[in-house]
Amino acid sequence: QVQLVESGGGLVQAGDSLRLSCAASGRTYAMGWFRQTSEKEREFVLAVDWTGGSTTSADFVKGRFTISRDNAKNTVYLQMNSLKPEDTAVYYCAVSMRLGLYRESYEYEYWGQGTQVTVSS
Repeated sequence: QVQLVESGGGLVQAGDSLRLSCAASGRTYAMGWFRQTSEKEREFVLAVDWTGGSTTSADFVKGRFTISRDNAKNTVYLQMNSLKPEDTAVYYCAVSMRLGLYRESYEYEYWGQGTQVTVSS
């Protein structure tokens, strides 16, 4: 069982930056970030493989967001720049205990509790 604790969410203005962190209680492999609003289903944002050397992102990221990880700390980060009001959502980190790089939520076994990101215009 892996427990995930997210942090770093908050209220920012359009154009600002924010960095989310997700600390895992143990060793992990693929890690990803998803987001969800009350109006939309959970959607994929970014993922990174266990080495940190390969990543994949959703089209809407368009170079604004990056994912990185520190395996010594069992932590994954989501750096979000040039935030837009439409980025407002609850952001979740997720862990897969398999090697690879995954974009689908069903590929992940463990999920954090979510952290709210609100971007005002």
